[in-house]
Amino acid sequence: MERTLSSDVHRATTWSIVVSILMIVAGVLAIASPLMAGVVVTALVGWLLLFSAGLHLVYAFRAARAGTVLWEILLAIVYGVVGFYVLANPGVGLVTLTFVIAFFLFVEGVLELVLSYQLRQETGAGWILFDGIVTLILAGLIWAKWPSSSVWAIGTLIGVSMFFSGITRLMLSYSVRKIVA
Repeated sequence: MERTLSSDVHRATTWSIVVSILMIVAGVLAIASPLMAGVVVTALVGWLLLFSAGLHLVYAFRAARAGTVLWEILLAIVYGVVGFYVLANPGVGLVTLTFVIAFFLFVEGVLELVLSYQLRQETGAGWILFDGIVTLILAGLIWAKWPSSSVWAIGTLIGVSMFFSGITRLMLSYSVRKIVA
């Protein structure tokens, strides 16, 4: 079977379309059960912090200088304590994570606006602009009701963000297919 640019693009966009659909489905599920989604995200962050603590410990024993060893051990302790705290106190973790997510969405929205401006002449750039605007609105919604809305905010807003990001990716994938065809 001869590989062509068209077949390579078709294969790549097929995977992109599959990921897009999975993002849309995950977004809908998060919106349907926002508290569960928020708790799952909080637990995931707790476990990732514990995993990072382990990595810092491993790196500490591979470091050559005493200062680096001490710094990595201290980082491992901080990551580990915060990870355990988040897992042991999911309510406090959820409130804190809600604030962090709002900040993340704000930065993501700004970066998407910049990217849409840089790609303004390209097909599909309007979708990136749309995604950036929606993401900035989501960040504003979180901050407007924080901390009282933490119970539902992460699941709902991350679900909406994943839904629109999935749609954006889907539209861009179809645009690439059109260009190559």
